[in-house]
Amino acid sequence: MSRPHPSSAIQKSSKLHPRNRHQGRYDFARLVAVDSALAVFVMRNEYGESSIDFADPVAVKALNRALLKSEYGILDWDIPEQQLCPPVPGRADYLHYLADLLTSTNKGVLPKKNLLSVLDIGTGANGIYPLIGVSEYGWQFTATDINPASLANVQRILDANPALAARINLRLQPSANAIFNNIIFDDDWFDLSMCNPPFHTSMAEAQAGSQRKWNNLGKEKQADATTPILNFGGRDAELWCPGGELAFIERMITESASIPGRCFWFSTLVSKSDNLPALKAALKRVKALEIKEIAMSQGNKQSRFLAWTFLTPPQQTAWKKLRW
Repeated sequence: MSRPHPSSAIQKSSKLHPRNRHQGRYDFARLVAVDSALAVFVMRNEYGESSIDFADPVAVKALNRALLKSEYGILDWDIPEQQLCPPVPGRADYLHYLADLLTSTNKGVLPKKNLLSVLDIGTGANGIYPLIGVSEYGWQFTATDINPASLANVQRILDANPALAARINLRLQPSANAIFNNIIFDDDWFDLSMCNPPFHTSMAEAQAGSQRKWNNLGKEKQADATTPILNFGGRDAELWCPGGELAFIERMITESASIPGRCFWFSTLVSKSDNLPALKAALKRVKALEIKEIAMSQGNKQSRFLAWTFLTPPQQTAWKKLRW
């Protein structure tokens, strides 16, 4: 069997959303021109192509910083060691497909930018969804997390980007057992909520999954639990919670039913397709009026998100007339 060409590691899928800025291969010459700190990580692979070591979390973080600066004008993006370093093209896709969801709900027209409000559950230290969402669509974001240090890092990024900061509000979730509770106030109305939930049931499971990925890359076994977890890092609530992805999203669904009129479209990424039947059953139990499964594809990876609403057609019409 022939060995895969390594350019597959540096080429972004043509299956990305058509509006996604990250089509084709990374232009490392352009990225280095925008952010010279990336240069030390760029090397020639055995095929003579520019690349980085995608198993090196420091190199991947440098690539993300250059991408965010070159494509979105975001300055001084950085995250602490071992915090989740998101793949920018895939994160942008979720936002573009959410925009399509709004458009499909509004007779093919994207609602007015200055009125749209989005709730990001678990923004992490990277704040990637609000940063890209404001840059691409001008939406207003409320970004939440249970970790004060993560929100402090996002605030540091916002301080360096005042135009973005004016549209992003940070809120601390005081309870590890709550999702919407505590962070949605009486005067809040969200057109969208979004979430990239933790998908492992324990840190041990997360480390085992990471080790399998290291093995697939031909890397040696990680030395200990403090070694960065593959190239995208991540720790604690970013990677795992009791019951894993299924339990987290089921709790999200239950809480959403207690605030049915506070958000037009609730949504969440679903990493494990095996969880979809149980999640759709949970949505039917809480009487969601409309449920959508929206597929996304990045290269060989298939992903999707679930979206649901409790608003009746008359309520939807009133919402759009008032806000869109």
